[in-house]
Amino acid sequence: MPVAKLSREFYEKFGDKLTDELVNCLNAIEASYRAELRELFDAHFGRFEEKLERRLLDTKAELGIKIEQLRVELHSNKVDLLKWSLGLWAPVALGVLGLYFRR
Repeated sequence: MPVAKLSREFYEKFGDKLTDELVNCLNAIEASYRAELRELFDAHFGRFEEKLERRLLDTKAELGIKIEQLRVELHSNKVDLLKWSLGLWAPVALGVLGLYFRR
């Protein structure tokens, strides 16, 4: 922790005892401000963590819903592709069979 330091001229003008007392007072004030700042930081950081956790949970829930919607859509597309595939291959197969039995 930094310690306040004053010039030698200050010590000569006001004396060692008074200057040391001032330095100690300034250091005590600084320590007090640091403690208050740390408490404020911890309080605000705690609230930030809560908000972040809430947002992450919301995002996870939304992502889960979107993934489920995507699965339903992919299943629907698979069924449509299968229908089209059978619809297109059935006439081709009938044509090939027709040509085979024609001879």
